[in-house]
Amino acid sequence: MTGPSLTHTGFVFQELYLWHNTQNWAQIFPPGLTVQPGEHAENPETKRRLKNLLDVSGMTERLVPLRPRAATEEELALVHTQAHIAGIKALSEGYGADAGALTPMGRGSYEIAALAVGGVMAAVDAVLAGEVRNAYALTRPPGHHALADLAMGFCLFANIAIAVKRAQREGRVARVAVVDWDVHHGNGTQAAFYDDPSVLTISLHQDCLFPPASGLLREQGEGAGFGANLNIPLPPGCGDGAYLAALERVVVPALKRFRPDLIVIASGLDASGVDPLGRMMVTSEGYRRMTRLLIGAADELCDGRLIAAHEGGYSATYVPYCGLAIIEELSGHRTGVTDDWAPLMAEWGGQEAAPHQLAAIDAAASLLPAVPSPD
Repeated sequence: MTGPSLTHTGFVFQELYLWHNTQNWAQIFPPGLTVQPGEHAENPETKRRLKNLLDVSGMTERLVPLRPRAATEEELALVHTQAHIAGIKALSEGYGADAGALTPMGRGSYEIAALAVGGVMAAVDAVLAGEVRNAYALTRPPGHHALADLAMGFCLFANIAIAVKRAQREGRVARVAVVDWDVHHGNGTQAAFYDDPSVLTISLHQDCLFPPASGLLREQGEGAGFGANLNIPLPPGCGDGAYLAALERVVVPALKRFRPDLIVIASGLDASGVDPLGRMMVTSEGYRRMTRLLIGAADELCDGRLIAAHEGGYSATYVPYCGLAIIEELSGHRTGVTDDWAPLMAEWGGQEAAPHQLAAIDAAASLLPAVPSPD
């Protein structure tokens, strides 16, 4: 099968995503008398700079714009409790609050978070309708930590989980695989589908980073969903070699066994070598090659239907390079932009997969026989 057409990658963005206000925290800590107020880690700058690089590189004009709408309360309730939805809405009417578990928000954040859910829904809709071959949703706030009744880790609503459940409810897709390469465990997405054999959730993450004691190998799902949840907890310091080995030895074989109708990437860019909230070593070229592997899997398994929904990533200088590399690979177009970090990163040790990293990957690979197959 040929690669994606240059004109058939969809792109979701809305200026309001950048208006979600995470207040004057000091990285991940609320201001107080022991730490000077500053800027929250999940601020608009990384997303704004990625969008700006897409614009100045000429990439934006090669993408198909997809217009999001706000998710309805009924759609949010596909994952979240009515009490959670009402609580976020009430907080959004004030001028600043902590929604819980390190998740500050401001006035209007409910509406913006509902629009972020709608952005992922728009990407899913366009791909399933055949309007675009694949899509990238540059949405904010992120969603993969949000639980049914709790905002967590900067996430208010479960963007991807809601979009998947909605598409399934409407009968437009049956089997879906979510591949989460954010450096933090996708606990919210895992929880949303933990007993569901129709959705394969795979999370590659730094072992025991956030949430603590979450994303362990033994968390394989329950009931009918046993085997449809696959965690790949990786030791700190993994670079391109380990991440590519994880995709080749675990992720792609799991996808081939499960045979989804759609693949969704939870595209966190905080496994990069310069991210302040992770301790991994992935480069923009690493993200490009990981994207290439999933494009190949999507081409083989589900007619190329692939969506990437933006999650974390907190280096304002490096997120744009990583995001551009992913979107270049999705579209098949190279802009000619040079990664200024690449020469420096090439001199760093640790890019090759180390024996202890491969051992962790092989431990996850041992769980592959439990992944449910449609046969």
